[in-house]
Amino acid sequence: MPRPSKYPEQFRRDAVDLVRSSGRSLREVGQELGVNHETLRNWVNAAKTTDAVGRGRGRGEEPVSADERDELRRLRKKVAELEVEKEILRKAAAYFAKEMGR
Repeated sequence: MPRPSKYPEQFRRDAVDLVRSSGRSLREVGQELGVNHETLRNWVNAAKTTDAVGRGRGRGEEPVSADERDELRRLRKKVAELEVEKEILRKAAAYFAKEMGR
């Protein structure tokens, strides 16, 4: 009997999704999550096998196509840019509000 994993199933699925959608290397994602990159590689390979069998990432969904992955990567980049812009505007508004109160 194999020993139980110290990582919950949902964590493993989310880690695989992050590898697939982020465009970053296994090593980078593994470091970010605190997981050995070889362990992460095993999870990704197991997920590919699961997808090929037709279970679709274990949740009854279709695998993400290359076009969808590209769009997801583009949208995540855009969200990050917008969050930076929002933070700049928030700080500017606070600065000007403080200046107006003097």
